[in-house]
Amino acid sequence: QVQLVESGGDLVQPGGSLRLSCAASGRIFGIYAMGWYRQAPGKQRELVAGITSGGVTNYADSVKGRFTISRDNAKNTVYLQMNSLKPEGTFVYYCNVLINDRNYWGKGTLVTVSS
Repeated sequence: QVQLVESGGDLVQPGGSLRLSCAASGRIFGIYAMGWYRQAPGKQRELVAGITSGGVTNYADSVKGRFTISRDNAKNTVYLQMNSLKPEGTFVYYCNVLINDRNYWGKGTLVTVSS
């Protein structure tokens, strides 16, 4: 009934930028908190950034000052602008959205930062 589709992942050089998008579709009556998580191979998934329905944001310490989360409520979309990317290797970035009082995950988009 509800789908999340991420896009924007790519291979990028250290210091570069990427913008991730996550669009929700389906039977949507209300979208509340939205967020981005990431997971490296063999590691646990970790919170990167979150944004409430009122626009309050929070970030992991590791990305503060470099990443910006935003949302477009008219488009049911959350974004993650990533600047000054560090050579941390490969992560799969997942969006997580509270829709109709239920938690949904996207399938992920691959980001590799490497020279």
